[in-house]
Amino acid sequence: MDQALRENLLDWLEIPSISTGGGDPADLERAAEWVCERVRAAGGEAGLERIGDGNPLAVGELRSADPGAPTVLIYGHYDVQGIGDPDAWQSPPFEPAERGERIYARGASDDKGNFLPLLHAACSLAAAGELPVHVRVLVEGEEEAGGASVEQWVRADKRGADCAIVFDSGMEDVHTPAITLGLRGVIAASLTVTAQPRDLHSGLYGGVTLNAAHVLHRILGAVLPGPDGVLREELREGIVPPSPAELESWAALRPSREALDEIGARPVVPGAGDDWRARTGADASLDVNMLEAGAERTIVPARARAYLTLRLAPRQDAAHMRDVLDGLLRAELPEGAELEASYALAEPMLVDAELPAVQLARAAIERATGMSCALVRSGGSIPVVAEMAARGWPVIVSGFGTAEDDIHAPNESFRLESIDLGERSARELLRSLAELPRG
Repeated sequence: MDQALRENLLDWLEIPSISTGGGDPADLERAAEWVCERVRAAGGEAGLERIGDGNPLAVGELRSADPGAPTVLIYGHYDVQGIGDPDAWQSPPFEPAERGERIYARGASDDKGNFLPLLHAACSLAAAGELPVHVRVLVEGEEEAGGASVEQWVRADKRGADCAIVFDSGMEDVHTPAITLGLRGVIAASLTVTAQPRDLHSGLYGGVTLNAAHVLHRILGAVLPGPDGVLREELREGIVPPSPAELESWAALRPSREALDEIGARPVVPGAGDDWRARTGADASLDVNMLEAGAERTIVPARARAYLTLRLAPRQDAAHMRDVLDGLLRAELPEGAELEASYALAEPMLVDAELPAVQLARAAIERATGMSCALVRSGGSIPVVAEMAARGWPVIVSGFGTAEDDIHAPNESFRLESIDLGERSARELLRSLAELPRG
């Protein structure tokens, strides 16, 4: 592994840039400035930008010697999750430790260790005068906290890019790197049902008055998936099936059911695991994440709350599906009950597998790693990627994380091999994307 890359990663990991509560704003700024220092040291320009009260964005540029070269934007995030129980860590989370073939620290995989090889490759090529494309650098500090600064930045950006590279994802397995073509959108709904002015005695009023817990159960029943886990058709409106290239790539991968087997998860119905890729990458799903009502005493609850998330398949429209969801819930609301609902939206994203950027990137990763690169979809959501795609930028979402990295958990780690694979792939990607149509 490149020794400078290794030392830089250890240095960056020592900064406790926690954005999810309990972090120090000064550390967040220090982690952002750390990025800018590397860009400037490579001969580029960089500085911090703030949008409102958000955490600073590290924004920079490295110029190719070829003035007509394509422009590639590279994205990552410097913020990390909190540490959780400190006693659960085998070594302090912000004192990076190497054990076996891994580096252990908070952010080792998500996303400092995953993104840094991309930044390092761009800076190294620029410092040597060999950068084949213009590189715009965008590193945010709110990804773990759901902030909107970077999305606003992308929407307001006037210059754009011929392609974007996002190293914030993982491999299919340790022998199969991947490009994530699709990300699901999400509608997060906070629901509060009010059925009475106050809690009532269930012996005196039960069976005669509206019970908020019962009302909530009734309206949720209108949107919950069927026994097979599949949603009603109104909530699947706009879904586009996977492309032939994607299906061909999926057929060469490990059986879908192994994704459930490796974590001991129980399928909603027997055989559902066989459709894991299609269900999580190319279909919509709804989960109730929280229910809250009443108490362990004899009352008719006046209020009940729920939090649910509707994951949207690529090509579904978030605003329209919010209205559909809201309408289905309210259609079951009995007279006299009130529903207060607030929604947060993130659009889905789907990149065409036939785009030149995707084909160039796939071939580049295969050359760099000596492995076949899969085309996959993720059931998760990265709102900024959807914003980039909406701007018309082809987005290459990749990375070298693995399930064993334990992101967001104690003892998060990243393989030394993943760092090396990331750096080699990044160099080959930047060279290959010089062949993009210019403009």
